[in-house]
Amino acid sequence: MARPEAAGGDALALGMVAGEASGDLLAAALLEGLGARAGRLVAAGIGGPAMRGHGFDAWWDIEALSVSGYLEVLREYPRLRRMREALYARMAEWHPAAFVGVDAPDFNLDLEARLRARGIRIVHFISPSIWAWRRERIEKIRRSVDRMLLVFPFEEAIYRDAGIPATYVGHPLADAIPPQVDASAARRALGLPEGGAIVALLPGSRTAEIEHLALPFLRTAQWLGERRSDLHFVLPAASARLFERLKAIVAQARLPAGVVLTLVSGRSREALAAADAVLVASGTATLEAALLRKPMVIAYRMSWLSHRIMRRMGYLPYVGLPNILSGRFVVPEFLQSAVRPEAMGQALLAQLDDDAQRSAIAAQFAALHDSLRCGCAARAAQAVLEVAGG
Repeated sequence: MARPEAAGGDALALGMVAGEASGDLLAAALLEGLGARAGRLVAAGIGGPAMRGHGFDAWWDIEALSVSGYLEVLREYPRLRRMREALYARMAEWHPAAFVGVDAPDFNLDLEARLRARGIRIVHFISPSIWAWRRERIEKIRRSVDRMLLVFPFEEAIYRDAGIPATYVGHPLADAIPPQVDASAARRALGLPEGGAIVALLPGSRTAEIEHLALPFLRTAQWLGERRSDLHFVLPAASARLFERLKAIVAQARLPAGVVLTLVSGRSREALAAADAVLVASGTATLEAALLRKPMVIAYRMSWLSHRIMRRMGYLPYVGLPNILSGRFVVPEFLQSAVRPEAMGQALLAQLDDDAQRSAIAAQFAALHDSLRCGCAARAAQAVLEVAGG
């Protein structure tokens, strides 16, 4: 893939912004689909390692946008605004055939509206969760996008009723994860023991999530380890920087010798595949765990003010994607003050010890997998090409 300044007139020019690790994977799937259909392609903007693996020119790294929670965003707002202004100026001057905002709606939608006013065609990949909270954003979406790409089938009716062009493309994780995964091979790849039970700890891919959840997750591991000697814990870090931070938090936790923990950099999917149960921060990782048919306990904690604001805007009784997509509590959720080691530990023990419950969870997640697997990369690429050519 050529850089923008080196691209010829026959190359498809595409601006892109992905806002976190999960967006990086989504955008990489789209770039792979476009690479098979678009001939010469040049794509640039904000992205991460998966996108760069497909030739993406990252003007800024994805870590620059990995901010969560209202207080955290307010603290970083001056920097984020300067970056968005610089990005807008560069995109407006380049004037790609289309701009694709991947998730990160608070950053992308305003940027998309301005670029659209300059005549750049706009695709947004993954609808904001207007079915869960902040339904008023549908009007901002109407002003900002030429096509919305949907990863969940129930979203089609929302956009059809609103009169906004949208295409259901399925979820790339559902295509990337096979129906059956070799847990023993994943254990061997990570150097984990063949015997005993593995519990994966995934406290998030953002710094704020790590600060709020890593220590409670480690205390949960300690609680479990004091009750079952056959458990081994694996903790994957989403980036090299977070690996160092997690290493420091593990040292701070001073886990007893009987609690055996393996800390790895990246490789979260292998950690999930190896696991018998998962303690995971609410987010895309919960969907990945579900597609791997894993019992899980979902947790989330943020600043008090951020939680109060989001709670007032929310509409659903659950926050985890597996529960939202199933329309019921398939797996337990612990939020804010409920994030307590003994409560989460008891829920994990119940999943580890109850074979009937584990089978029921796996069956529900298998059905969920089938509903989301429909060739996302090809569908999304075709939709982008239609918009860019329009």
